[in-house]
Amino acid sequence: MKFGLLAYIVVAAGFTVGSLSLSAHHGTAEYDNTKTISMQGTVTALQYLNPHALILFTVKDDKGQTAEWTAELQSPNLLSRRGWSRSTLKPGDQVIITGRPVKNGAKAMTGQKVVFADGRETPNMGLPSDSAK
Repeated sequence: MKFGLLAYIVVAAGFTVGSLSLSAHHGTAEYDNTKTISMQGTVTALQYLNPHALILFTVKDDKGQTAEWTAELQSPNLLSRRGWSRSTLKPGDQVIITGRPVKNGAKAMTGQKVVFADGRETPNMGLPSDSAK
């Protein structure tokens, strides 16, 4: 009887600790939410994978040097409900991506808006006001 209660407590504690690390994933602490940047570049890939879709793109600086950048998006599920698909962005697309840069100086950002060369903007990429939708 005592062993069963102890096993129950250990399992319950394990689930509690495990769920804490899952909820911690959705923070924005790695991004500088006081800055917004816009990068013009060429899409090399759209990785439409869980838990977050990624846009991989190259950017040329003033000296003509190219750098690889990554823009992290919301989940493919949420993006699909906003009108996105795996073919929304294709390699070679010229885009301007706006978002928040990471704090550590890496060439990465959150993707908040994408504008194509012809002026079209991608469908809404952000969380809805009620993020349960």
